[in-house]
Amino acid sequence: MSNRVYRIALFDGDGIGPEIMAPTRVLLEDVSKRIGRKFEFDSLPAGAQHFARTGESLPEASMAAARAADAILLSAMGLPDIRKADGTEISPQIDLRFALGLYAGVRPVKLYPGQRTPLGDPRVFETDFVLIRESTEGLFAHKDEGQVVDGQYATETLRITRQTSEKLFDFAFRLARRRSAKRGTPGRVTCVDKANVFRAFWFFRSIFEERAKAFPEIAADSAYVDAFAMWMVQKPWEFDVVVTENMFGDILSDLGAGIMGTLGLAPSADIGDSNAVFQPCHGSAPDIAGKGVANPLAMFLSAAMMLDWLSDEHEDGALAEGAQMIEKAVAATLTDATVLTRDLGGDAGTSEMSEAVLRGVAA
Repeated sequence: MSNRVYRIALFDGDGIGPEIMAPTRVLLEDVSKRIGRKFEFDSLPAGAQHFARTGESLPEASMAAARAADAILLSAMGLPDIRKADGTEISPQIDLRFALGLYAGVRPVKLYPGQRTPLGDPRVFETDFVLIRESTEGLFAHKDEGQVVDGQYATETLRITRQTSEKLFDFAFRLARRRSAKRGTPGRVTCVDKANVFRAFWFFRSIFEERAKAFPEIAADSAYVDAFAMWMVQKPWEFDVVVTENMFGDILSDLGAGIMGTLGLAPSADIGDSNAVFQPCHGSAPDIAGKGVANPLAMFLSAAMMLDWLSDEHEDGALAEGAQMIEKAVAATLTDATVLTRDLGGDAGTSEMSEAVLRGVAA
């Protein structure tokens, strides 16, 4: 048994955020006992409600504590009625990406047997790919610098750099290599861009093709974003690792959640060289906050991704076992379909769903 203590920074978030963070902490504590590891949690203030009270959305002390943690688990952030002076929403999750250099946004798209999906082809249950969204560049690089000139036109600036793109592509190819070894299938990375129209995206693709040469055992191909969006619906089971620019990734990851049937099953990670943040893809859902009906599964799956990442970072196989426990329990709950929240076609609340997954971990 390892004596290593893993320090986890927690941001409860806004809206339904605290409601799905609480059972996630209980789940992690249960798993930690089963795998013989210890987690030390540090709950940190941030978010729209904190901004409304204090004028700060992400205090310096919270940032410092997050930077020092082994991993960061972040719940849903932001509220549409609480905005900055320029009209944009409070978004500490984006601030964390930039401050910590989290360039690889990891968005799994996976379906479990028996899960509801809008797609009718039975092959859809073979879908298991990972979308890697660059997290700090593209149209987000200058997100606070857009201009509206004389009420007549507006401009935004897209930025793509070689340094970040190389790290992003190497991350994607290494992930494909790990998935190939784990699943016993050939690895493949698909670069999604708009290189036929924009010079910046041709630059992006050319760097991808350069880095692909360093991973000859992994198949590499490219696709234009409009065609790829169609293929995600027509044949999502064909893809393995998909890597793309920030804005395209933002849109395609929600399309992936649509294939899965709900954002309530969509986890994510934003990963850099030294830090990583894990959070559900969905928003804070203020319309259902406080009603006890939020789906906690995306939060649970984000926690599983966190354990998997920590396992690789610290070469600790027990953490990977913990990740598998959570994912298998989620899959069993979905397949059984006895306890499902409203977005999954049932009428269970947050606590009932959480208890079902805990039972699955214990099974």
